[in-house]
Amino acid sequence: MATMVSRAPINPTHKPITTTTTSSIWDQSKAKSPLLLFHRRQFRISASSSSSIQGGTSEGKTTSLPRPLTSTDLTGLPSEGSRIRVAYQGVPGAYSESAAEKAYPNCEAVPCEQFETAFEAVERWLVDRAVLPIENSLGGSIHRNYDLLLRHRLHIVGEVKLAIRHCLLANHGVKIEHLKRVLSHPQALAQCENTLTRLGIVREAVDDTAGAAKHVALHQLDDTGAVASAAAAKIYGLNLLQQDIQDYSDNVTRFLMLAREPIIPRTDRPFKTSIVFSLDEGPGMLFKALAVFAMRQINLTKIESRPLQRQALPAHNESTNGTPGSFPYLFYVDFQASMADQRAQNALSHLKEFATFLSVLGSYPEDVTI
Repeated sequence: MATMVSRAPINPTHKPITTTTTSSIWDQSKAKSPLLLFHRRQFRISASSSSSIQGGTSEGKTTSLPRPLTSTDLTGLPSEGSRIRVAYQGVPGAYSESAAEKAYPNCEAVPCEQFETAFEAVERWLVDRAVLPIENSLGGSIHRNYDLLLRHRLHIVGEVKLAIRHCLLANHGVKIEHLKRVLSHPQALAQCENTLTRLGIVREAVDDTAGAAKHVALHQLDDTGAVASAAAAKIYGLNLLQQDIQDYSDNVTRFLMLAREPIIPRTDRPFKTSIVFSLDEGPGMLFKALAVFAMRQINLTKIESRPLQRQALPAHNESTNGTPGSFPYLFYVDFQASMADQRAQNALSHLKEFATFLSVLGSYPEDVTI
């Protein structure tokens, strides 16, 4: 029988969480309570506004932008605040910032240098939520964030889908024929391959789209453009040379909304549930696992396999201690049903009978806007 992991909320303290605490986080909970029915604590700490930097634009103007959080910023004690703070990866003007603002209107969006920094910022009570990409309709899955979902004790509390409209940006006075290279995130460059090939521009990958726009503006480059959002063009004072340069119009990125505590699942609206499990090696084991949903008429919307990294699993899970012949993969599955639905509960009880590891990552409202 599988070990069912209870992703209980972390107890907040006035002492900042240390790196040691974060690395041993799976050892802190020995709870065997039900998967999702946790009560929200009436205690919240919000971080103070992040420090700012002065960033120049191609028009010579100066704008104050928040400096992205780094790992060294995660040791400070936050102060009381009023607006909900939402972490995202990137710099102002990133698509992730737009997703955060769509998920939580009027929030204070907090940029983070890395995906893991955003996870840790939520865990350490520096922010209230994180909004991070998990898959793109053209580029596929964001594997790094699948791995981080298991390594960190956050819960999926929602999803948001964002239409991605790439633009070709450059400094004012620079024309398309002047461009010799273009900077952007690897997925953005791949999503605009036909346009960039037709223009004959050399592509250079960087960490994020808005960061590419910022680099072009700050360094006043006259032979280099960026593939980024129209919002990035406005923030960094760049000229918008072409809009909608992606190869396909139906370019959508799905983002997950993450929190320290789960929400209580309901049945009055479409819900989605995300789980992760592992199986013993053997003929038909994966078929057997997926059949528990099919026989209950539960639709699967996503299945992703990732190499099993045992150090990321709970230390108290004795069934995953490396027995010979164990299947070396984890399976992430999304299905259209709420954990308040008896069918979903029965399906997971059935799956638990032969899975070697099973955890519910979240049961949350489905985004049906796109």
